[in-house]
Amino acid sequence: MITSNHFSDNGNPIGGTTYGRGFAIGWQSGPLVDSQGERSEPNGAFVEDIIKAALDRLEYYQGTKFANDYNKIAITYLTGALECLHARTHSREKRGVEGSHAE
Repeated sequence: MITSNHFSDNGNPIGGTTYGRGFAIGWQSGPLVDSQGERSEPNGAFVEDIIKAALDRLEYYQGTKFANDYNKIAITYLTGALECLHARTHSREKRGVEGSHAE
């Protein structure tokens, strides 16, 4: 079972938490760039971070007696998810809105 609390300010995500058996995630709260264009350090996790953690674990399994095709397929899908999210970031960087709540 997963319990999540997602917070927003006028429809803009401003953090939250997600808990489950054996894990607790504090999500990034607010944009990384302020109204003056100053970039701050992240204060929480990004979706990409959590996907990378799951990938790391599955790749570890693949180096053990638990290696199998199911893990291999899951790795492929998680890698694809990261590629999509990196493409989104690249698009936002090109438009000059990465790190902000601008669309």
